[in-house]
Amino acid sequence: MRYEIRVRGHLDDSWSAWFAGLAIANLATGETVLTGGLPDQAALHGVLIRVRDLGLPLLSVNRLDDEVGGEPGPRPGPPTTRDD
Repeated sequence: MRYEIRVRGHLDDSWSAWFAGLAIANLATGETVLTGGLPDQAALHGVLIRVRDLGLPLLSVNRLDDEVGGEPGPRPGPPTTRDD
C-alpha cells in the first residue's frame, strides 16, 4: 500500500532511509510529507513510531490509491442490487 504521512516541521532528505525509504518533501507551510509504499500495516506502525520518537507532531495519515502503469487503481463501488 502507498501512504502519505504529514508531520509538522521539516526533515532533511537523509532521513528517508530511517523512514523505510519514503520520499520526503518539505512544504513552505512548515510541514513535511512522507510518501511511498509500505509492505504492510506493521511497517506503517513502525514509521509512525519513528515520527513519535522524533517528537514530530503527526498531522495526517492517508492511504493512497495503488498505481499500476501510472493510472490510479480501481476503486470499489457501492454494492449493486438487481431488480427483477
